[in-house]
Amino acid sequence: MFFSGLFQQFPVKVLTVALLIILIVYFIRKSIKLFFDKTSFLDEKREETLMHFSNQVTKVLGLALFFIYLLSHFFKLGKLITGSVVLASALALIFQHIIRDYIMGLTYLLERQIHHGDYVILNGNRQGKIEEISMRYLKIRQYDGYLYTVSYSNITELQNGNRGRRRVNESLVLNYRQNPDDAFKVMEEVARICNEKYGQYLLKDENGVPEESFQFKQITELNVDFRGHQYSLSALVKENDFVEASKKVRYELAMAAYKNDLMMAESFNTN
Repeated sequence: MFFSGLFQQFPVKVLTVALLIILIVYFIRKSIKLFFDKTSFLDEKREETLMHFSNQVTKVLGLALFFIYLLSHFFKLGKLITGSVVLASALALIFQHIIRDYIMGLTYLLERQIHHGDYVILNGNRQGKIEEISMRYLKIRQYDGYLYTVSYSNITELQNGNRGRRRVNESLVLNYRQNPDDAFKVMEEVARICNEKYGQYLLKDENGVPEESFQFKQITELNVDFRGHQYSLSALVKENDFVEASKKVRYELAMAAYKNDLMMAESFNTN
């Protein structure tokens, strides 16, 4: 009788339901993990991505069920369902961008455009390794160590480098007064040096021939931030060597600029 009366108390019932939901979520996650451990029809990265995403989904569903149970004690279930439909319609209008995030997130996942651990470039200016794939956003660890979070609806361009190849693309922004002919000679020399010193990083075909060597791409952009012109060098390298190859190319560019007294672009901001 004591335990029967105890379980009728509202705080105890709420705690019991919360623990039950936690256990259900735990067993669902363990079952999914066990399923992937026992099967091999998906690659490891795909399994890791689905596991990561399913953890996010079960957490959200568990919280939703708990709050529905909690509200059912204060409102009649019929009225609660009717009110929930009306409320959901209103919230759908208010939180359109959030709903769009969820839909786009599912699209990226189902179309296999991204996987946990992939190296990606977002919107042309953010790049790093995917650390978290949630239902609404991506988190990528940038090369400078910062963790960048972006909602799916704000992704206008996504480049995925985890397909066995990456493109190193490094540049110098030189002053308007720099003679382009002199800059061209220096950049072409840097490309030659990189091919000699760092050829092991290049992506090669089955015959051992580089698919794209280090090449000077000439002037790739004019009037960069009203400071000067951009001279670029690029190559296709192996995914695992991308970071190291980029560092080496940046070093060679900096050394060439120093040795040849190239006029680097300067900011006109005097504040």
